[in-house]
Amino acid sequence: MIKKLTTVVAAAAMAVTGLMVAAPAQAASKGLIGVAMPTQSSTRWISDGNSIKAALVKLGYDVDLQYAEDDIPTQVSQLEAMLTKGAKALIIASIDGEQLTDVLAKAKSKKVPVIAYDRLIRKSPNVDYYATFDNFKVGVQQATSLLVGLGVFKSEASTKADGPKAKGPFNVELFAGSPDDNNATFFFNGAMSVLNPLIKSKVIVVKSGQTAFTKVATLRWDGAVAQKRMEDILVSSYSKAKVNGVLSPYDGLSRGIIAALTDAGYTKKDMPIITGQDAEVLSVKAMLSGEQYSTIFKDTRELAKVAVAMAEAVLNGKKPAVNDTKTYNNGKKVVPSYLLTPYIVTKANYKKILVDSGYIKASDLK
Repeated sequence: MIKKLTTVVAAAAMAVTGLMVAAPAQAASKGLIGVAMPTQSSTRWISDGNSIKAALVKLGYDVDLQYAEDDIPTQVSQLEAMLTKGAKALIIASIDGEQLTDVLAKAKSKKVPVIAYDRLIRKSPNVDYYATFDNFKVGVQQATSLLVGLGVFKSEASTKADGPKAKGPFNVELFAGSPDDNNATFFFNGAMSVLNPLIKSKVIVVKSGQTAFTKVATLRWDGAVAQKRMEDILVSSYSKAKVNGVLSPYDGLSRGIIAALTDAGYTKKDMPIITGQDAEVLSVKAMLSGEQYSTIFKDTRELAKVAVAMAEAVLNGKKPAVNDTKTYNNGKKVVPSYLLTPYIVTKANYKKILVDSGYIKASDLK
């Protein structure tokens, strides 16, 4: 009986050993990469984070994806924790482009490369590469679509007043993004390169008189802040006049602006021409209903691919592909960059650009 029991136990052990040998071995991780996003309050950043994580996981990396909800100390703490965990690279969409100097110095000391994602990190020599869009062009496109909507430009290809309503004047108010986001300045400067000649010729009139970036910037890209400022402008400058257009650099601000105008009695029939950016579902719906005129589409799926390719190249001792080595000086160095192309989206072309490309489901717009 003892011999039989011993034989059974040995056979079982051999079977288990056989199973263990036969089980497929899991591929070893290529290491941890930290991904820091600013906030989940914008669907855009959620999409970015998920796209980057999915691409990195597919390549065999572990990913620590964190959102700081627009709180700078939180983002700093998250980055420090990533370094403590042994992150081999950091991909960062910063909240404030000038508040990461110390933590990036720690990254440098650990030989951890840093990829700035869509927002340039400033005042640090320890930013290796930058993945973004042609941000000056985004501003040019926003101003151009505004002028096409007003009838000042015949088409998006126009560079001077040639539309059916070119003489004006048109009452236009200006909004810009957060002053701590380097992109906001590029957007605004791009837009003003188009609008300034028309303001000078009085085809465009800014009745509030607020045309300087410092006056029109919106901290943290906060829609509620934009709404309050639009309400104040309507009270102070439009008691006897109508707003014809609003330059808005981001869909979240556009929705706040629309809310202020709606509260002031504007309807879809007399809503000003309002621009935007990021092709957020709520704003595309507003565009289809006639409340918002346009948005700028930046395919963040492609941006995620670029950032991931940059990190992969650096970690393999290679130089990432870049197409701009002059534009983005962060105050310490010119950061080698890859700029993707943005697109103007209106009611006329949203299906082709957003739906047919799979960026937005048609069912989400119903």
